[in-house]
Amino acid sequence: MPSNMDLQGGKAFGLLKAQQRDKLEEINKEFMEDQKYRDEEDLPEKLDSFKNKYAEFDLNDQGEIDMMGLKRMMEKLGVPKTHLQMKKMISEVTGGCSDTINYRDFVKMMLGKRSAVLKLVMMFEDKANGSSCKPDGPPPKRDITSLP
Repeated sequence: MPSNMDLQGGKAFGLLKAQQRDKLEEINKEFMEDQKYRDEEDLPEKLDSFKNKYAEFDLNDQGEIDMMGLKRMMEKLGVPKTHLQMKKMISEVTGGCSDTINYRDFVKMMLGKRSAVLKLVMMFEDKANGSSCKPDGPPPKRDITSLP
């Protein structure tokens, strides 16, 4: 961040997140131009969704999801995992060469044919969020006679 800008709190965080999303958008452009992913349907929408998910769980804003970011993600999705299970998930996504998940590995996992545990969890969350069985709006008014 430039030193001539004296931003504090939320403004600094917002600027940091905007820079992070710009970097992720550049990587998304690479995937859009890649011949391997040309036949993927709804690719721009998927990449935008992946970018938002990734930015949400990149806790240290370094462009990588570390163990704590993955732990937070799993807990938020309602499927908490042990430390060893998370290490296995990271190893599965990165091919065992890193302790963190970078955005390129994340997108390759989500677009790939292999079904990694993290991919299955993320797809499950999208399906659960998409089909809401809770009715919209306030509940209907009831009187005393309608109670059991």
